[in-house]
Amino acid sequence: DILDKYEVAEGVINEDAVDFDPPKQYDLIVSIFTLQVIGLDEAPQEPAKGFRAMQNLKRLLAPSGRMIILHALGHNYEMDELLKNGEMKFDKQFYLKRITDYKWKEAIWDDVKDLTYDYSTPTANGVVIGIIEKSSSQ
Repeated sequence: DILDKYEVAEGVINEDAVDFDPPKQYDLIVSIFTLQVIGLDEAPQEPAKGFRAMQNLKRLLAPSGRMIILHALGHNYEMDELLKNGEMKFDKQFYLKRITDYKWKEAIWDDVKDLTYDYSTPTANGVVIGIIEKSSSQ
């Protein structure tokens, strides 16, 4: 399933990720540079809405399901702060830092946590790859 509130295309479910409530659960949910923009293009802006969407999508994981989130740092200050203060948590986290153009290297949190978004390219200078795993007992 492809979920996108605004993209009109065949096979795309046009619903808000915060409200999405299908009659099934998912073994795998992937979000590639999406959660940090949810709520930013709306009036009024709700920068933390992406976090609420993440919580809702987590609820939709099947037992032993997994969610993989690529989060571009510096694009949504409020979500970045949720990461920094530990409110937005992942079971596993990995980090990438942009070196030049589109060349990246693996990094540690301290190397990426304060990086800004490069709007001239446009691309992130730092990325968090977060993995949420739902245990079969949850």
